Amino acid sequence: MEELLRLAGLIDLRNEIAGKITALIGRPAYIGHIGEYIASKIFDITLQESAAAKSIDGYFLSGQLANCSVNVKWYGKQDGLLDITSHAQPDYYLVFAGPYGSAGSSRGEIRPWLIETVYLFKADTLVMSLQQRGTKIGIATSIPKQFWNEAEIYPSQNNPRLILSAEQKKLLALFGSKMRY
Repeated sequence: MEELLRLAGLIDLRNEIAGKITALIGRPAYIGHIGEYIASKIFDITLQESAAAKSIDGYFLSGQLANCSVNVKWYGKQDGLLDITSHAQPDYYLVFAGPYGSAGSSRGEIRPWLIETVYLFKADTLVMSLQQRGTKIGIATSIPKQFWNEAEIYPSQNNPRLILSAEQKKLLALFGSKMRY
């Protein structure tokens, strides 16, 4: 009984925080919606009116990728998997990822909402490369480590398609590890 009372109190706190996040971003406080909001502010992306739009979350408004479509992902850990739509591809996948981890069981693990690394994949190039390797495209598509390394734009700038400014790096650092969980 004591554990349920404690759990109920923690859920109340979580719901209070989720309400405040929802009021700020205008969408439910899910990691995906929050990631899209963060991306829109840091990378000057206009988001689709409907969060239910398939494949494309928005469009870059300025810079090297102006007018290109983007699908934003935020994963609590970097386990080498990416959800890739099997139909209409965006121009790019912008992926926020938390700490590195394996794709195995998450039992007993906390999955904090952190941005440790950011990746930018050119969607058609990624899909073509994966298909040539015989990789099945869809939910939880396994992406080779080399592809992740080449796509990284933060904290290392390995991908020249989107060069980050000092201000963008500073803003991304706001969502990184402040302590160990």
